[in-house]
Amino acid sequence: MKPTELQPTEYAPFYANYITQVSNQYSLVEELEISVHRLIKFVQDIPLDKFDYRYAEGKWTIKDILQHIIDAERIFAYRALRFARNDKTDLPGFEENEYVDEANANNRTIIQLLTELSAVRHATLLLFKTFSDSQLLRMGTANNNAMSVRALGFVIIGHQNHHQRVFQERYL
Repeated sequence: MKPTELQPTEYAPFYANYITQVSNQYSLVEELEISVHRLIKFVQDIPLDKFDYRYAEGKWTIKDILQHIIDAERIFAYRALRFARNDKTDLPGFEENEYVDEANANNRTIIQLLTELSAVRHATLLLFKTFSDSQLLRMGTANNNAMSVRALGFVIIGHQNHHQRVFQERYL
């Protein structure tokens, strides 16, 4: 399945920005695997003095953003699990700024962050490989918005791609 196969009713309009940043070249599972390697290689090539850089007062560092990607992926994968298992409970949103404030990413090394990112993605990949076609189409509600399991997978990838683009445009 490719991102162009998603219907607009499978995600909130806010997520369209992420979904459009996912290549149509590979399937969801293939892109989950490929994209994390692409990001890790990209981050490994960033000069060391840039990891604690903020392009403006109050903006996140690259370390903060990496931790944000990790935290968001965990939350999106959890939502996908709940929806795939046909859990009809409305799930709450999360306040990303508060998560970043509490994560202490700037006290961690890039190696620690990339290792965690890789582990989280591996778990996400294994999870998505268990979903049947019918489970991928299941819908749930998170933060008062309807979302399909497969849309959540593409959001995970697109969210990562969005932040990689931010690195390129504002940090390097």
